[in-house]
Amino acid sequence: MPDRAHLTFALTLHDAVAPDRARNACWSPYSVASALGLTARAARGDTRAELLDLLGEDHAELVRTSLVDGEAEFAVANTLWAADELPLEDGFLAGLADWPGAKARSAPFSRDPEGARELINADVADTTHRLIPELLAPGTIKPDTAATLVNALYLRCAWTEEFPGHDTSDQPFRGAGEVPTMRRTGAMRYARRAGWEAVGVPARGGVEAVVLLPDDELGATDGVPEVLEALDHDRVELHLPRLDLDVNTSLADALRAVGVRTVFTREADLSGLSPDPRLRVDDVVHEAVLRLDEQGFEGAAATAVVMRMTSFIPDEPARVVRVDRPYLLLVRHAVTGAVYFLAQVARP
Repeated sequence: MPDRAHLTFALTLHDAVAPDRARNACWSPYSVASALGLTARAARGDTRAELLDLLGEDHAELVRTSLVDGEAEFAVANTLWAADELPLEDGFLAGLADWPGAKARSAPFSRDPEGARELINADVADTTHRLIPELLAPGTIKPDTAATLVNALYLRCAWTEEFPGHDTSDQPFRGAGEVPTMRRTGAMRYARRAGWEAVGVPARGGVEAVVLLPDDELGATDGVPEVLEALDHDRVELHLPRLDLDVNTSLADALRAVGVRTVFTREADLSGLSPDPRLRVDDVVHEAVLRLDEQGFEGAAATAVVMRMTSFIPDEPARVVRVDRPYLLLVRHAVTGAVYFLAQVARP
């Protein structure tokens, strides 16, 4: 059964990340939950409580169990980059080892911040098959950076049934003229509830892409949990635009807006990671890439928490779903509901 708390986290933060519904957005709730989950392990007191209020208490188990099977290509890394001079708690390092793709590395933050940035970016590029070659821009890492927690994710899946290439054509999309739009008729999952029409397109590896098409304009995400829970097998004729998104953003303001504040202040308690009381989060940098075509989809995401010192269906008439206006797209683990990617598509 999909995890409702994780979906709540994804939708809550999405509303803060992408308040302007007329702009494209794309991010990875799975990646962000991984990086923030590791931060929560490092945190104590109010700092930890604020993170868990957003993530939900069971987020760590979800991250560890939502792994794609061998029919799809999946890679994940969770890395602690720490300055040599930063004392680390053995308990944090022991807990880190339980996370998929876990490792701890040293980085020359104080003496060569640009070199440290290049090390982190190269590691992210390697995990993401170079879809994300430069997560951290110049100047992100400073001489007083002491540690960075990084999650990187790569996912490539084929549809269980491809969209026929000869059926792709330019079709109208509200606000964007005509865009290349794929078409396929077959067994999918479908629901209509609470102001949304949803189509679950099955992919290999236990993954599905869920198109969430609002009845009217793309607005708040109220009703999304209800329509997702109502998804059931049906025969659908789906018209879906190709997609190619790449978005890099700071999540700091969005996190503050949803109640994660203390970790960014001098009152931050990250003593689960290090006994040094000056440690706080300077920024949370995120990038997501999502490409969707007739064969399947490919996506990559990375999140860096930068810390510094203060411091099957009968052959019956198909439901026709035309994705011809702004919509949301979730790529998720079909069993647990872990949301690998959440895209807001205003202009395909």
